[in-house]
Amino acid sequence: MKKFDNYEIQFVDYMPEVINKGVLYVSMRYTVVIHLCACGCGEKVVTPLSPNDWKLTFDGESISLYPSIGNWEFPCQSHYWIKNNQVVHAHKWIDKPKKKKSKKKKFFRFW
Repeated sequence: MKKFDNYEIQFVDYMPEVINKGVLYVSMRYTVVIHLCACGCGEKVVTPLSPNDWKLTFDGESISLYPSIGNWEFPCQSHYWIKNNQVVHAHKWIDKPKKKKSKKKKFFRFW
């Protein structure tokens, strides 16, 4: 598994059947970006573009996606940003232990 450091951009109407390593496929028609995971595991990553999902910035030469891409459902659990076609790898996500709710009862005094 070799990590990627940067992506090439391809604007497409329809996604190709074969997704190549190191390529960001951008479909403005279907408001989606698809690429292979930056960790090198080969999983296909789909990032829908919308106000509630990811936002894409294109400056005429490079692309940035916001927020970060966290592949929590993949075995690799990779986490990274794509800024100006460059991959910025983040630390692996670690679940924090959940706090147990106190079973202490609260009593209210009305007098």
